[in-house]
Amino acid sequence: MSIGEFDLIARYFTRPAVARQTPGRVALGVGDDCALLQPSPGMQLAISTDMLVEGRHFLSTVDPVRLGHKALAVNLSDLAACGAKPMAFTLSLALPSVDEAWLEGFSRGMFALADEHGCELVGGDTTRGPLNISITVFGEVPPGAALLRSGAKAGDDLWVSGTLGDARLALEAFRGTLSLPAQAFVLARARMEAPSPRVALGQALRGVASAATDVSDGLLGDLSHILRASGVGARVDADAAVERIALRSMPASDIDLNIDIDMLRLCALSGGDDYELVFTAPVGAREAVERAGRDSQTAVARIGRIEAEPGVRIVDADGAALAQRFTSFDHFG
Repeated sequence: MSIGEFDLIARYFTRPAVARQTPGRVALGVGDDCALLQPSPGMQLAISTDMLVEGRHFLSTVDPVRLGHKALAVNLSDLAACGAKPMAFTLSLALPSVDEAWLEGFSRGMFALADEHGCELVGGDTTRGPLNISITVFGEVPPGAALLRSGAKAGDDLWVSGTLGDARLALEAFRGTLSLPAQAFVLARARMEAPSPRVALGQALRGVASAATDVSDGLLGDLSHILRASGVGARVDADAAVERIALRSMPASDIDLNIDIDMLRLCALSGGDDYELVFTAPVGAREAVERAGRDSQTAVARIGRIEAEPGVRIVDADGAALAQRFTSFDHFG
């Protein structure tokens, strides 16, 4: 027998008080017309919203557990880019029908990540329609400590966290434009479907990074937001970015990627769906950045520098200029 909207919410998205992870910060959660949040004394709220649409942001074949993880992860990544600590989130969900097995997997994946970051579901909405997931996340950050896009200065180092390009390699494999060995495809698909938001790194970079944003639509496209907001340009080492592709670090005896360098550069520079941080910091802060990476157990790497001249110069490992032919994802482009 089909269940109704409110039974659906009660069964899959309402948790007992014992499961709540944010005592004191969530005064009232799911079940009323509004949630009530109480940031820590002296803190500012950081708020971000993202929407995932089937066929646009994820494939219909994705494991619902991974989809629940990713739906929240992309929002937590925005908090990470701001250096904020997660507090709570709301979920709006359009469903073509009530599939209880799908709902169980989706909510399980979402709540597992929420519990990992102490982030409580406090409300939202459900309706019938094409599969659409919209989450608004709330975090807190000390006044004046938020990482912004507007602080990069000429001479700063350009850094990235984690890995780049693997999600795009998985997408190209799904499209049939390249073939990946089975082990490599499993790893790349996991990066596309279950990204790791760099929340701990974002907080560790407060007072260290001069500017930051997360990599959702592709490294160069998201870097351009920093450059425009800061009124600067950048020189990017394409091959240093390629070295951040996780598949490249797998032992040669395990896989043979056999992918040409142009495709690897495309994936690393404009692939999208990485949900890493791209950030800038003064040269004198290199030790502090590396310490932030160690403290947060997140790899960090320098891939270029900020320059006074607007625009992006892309070079190879020898410093030779490469043609600018990389474009990032644009919903309306």
